[in-house]
Amino acid sequence: MSVDRSTIWPYRDGEPGDFYYQRYGHPTGAEAERRLGSLDGGHALLFSSGAGATTALVLTFLSPGATIALAEGGYYGTGVTFGELERWGLRVVEFDQTGAPPDGVQLVWLEAPSNPFLTMPNLEAAAAHPAPVVVDATAATPVQLRPLEHGADFVLHSATKYLAGHHDALLGAVVCKREQDAERLKEFRGRSGIVAAPDPCFLLIRGLKTLELRVRRQTESATELARRLEQHPAVHTVRYPGFGGLLSFDVAGAGEARHVETSVRLIANATSLGGVDSVIESRARWEGDRVPPGLLRLSVGLEPVEDLWQDLASALEIPGSIDARE
Repeated sequence: MSVDRSTIWPYRDGEPGDFYYQRYGHPTGAEAERRLGSLDGGHALLFSSGAGATTALVLTFLSPGATIALAEGGYYGTGVTFGELERWGLRVVEFDQTGAPPDGVQLVWLEAPSNPFLTMPNLEAAAAHPAPVVVDATAATPVQLRPLEHGADFVLHSATKYLAGHHDALLGAVVCKREQDAERLKEFRGRSGIVAAPDPCFLLIRGLKTLELRVRRQTESATELARRLEQHPAVHTVRYPGFGGLLSFDVAGAGEARHVETSVRLIANATSLGGVDSVIESRARWEGDRVPPGLLRLSVGLEPVEDLWQDLASALEIPGSIDARE
């Protein structure tokens, strides 16, 4: 399909049709939502970014004084967004998502797997909780996990990442189990203006066509790289859930992490993840003391795995480093 960039559509016989003003919906976005909803098994809505999707979801379904149980060690930006909303009465408690969520909360927010610690949530325990459950499945994608089939009420994606897949589209998505929730969220989206433009929606449609192929290839490469990193003398800890293209590993400290960052040549030293090009960065620059100073997050792309390993192995030749296994 082509991109429909119109911001208005004429009424028919004096009445608005399915599309009338872009802030409330447009053909390109509707088609992208249809395709994503089919993959995740629910009703999908697109937003201008993952953070925008997070904000819209919370403001739509929670009220001042509500408490979110947030998976600890997950994407730090989610906690930052919730922190901005604290002055509006939102409360947040972090918990170990490998166990049951705490009592007395109005929303359970999981991440599968968490970023950058790569833990997986206990979906069964969360589904047994009386509060609605959100699963941020950005790193898993519908290829590896469909949370709505495991009792979740909402799935959130930073569609900028694996779903679009080419580091060229800023998008967020929420997939709702219930149609009435999707209608309410769509209503809030139109009123608040946290909308996705046609062009990134078109790029999402492109990305979804190759999603499974990309994720399968990234999983194969990441699995092999994780295996080799575990054996490397400069590497202390490797975190990999066994699927997907995202992993993290620790070197001795911040200086060693900076050396790796600045020594890679094929792998880009940049933020974000999930694209066809591999990306590595030290997360302490953004997350501070909540992560080890030597933690590096690696998003594995589609480059040949041997080329990626040669780049990593060369960068891991850290002057003065000792065998981490000693």
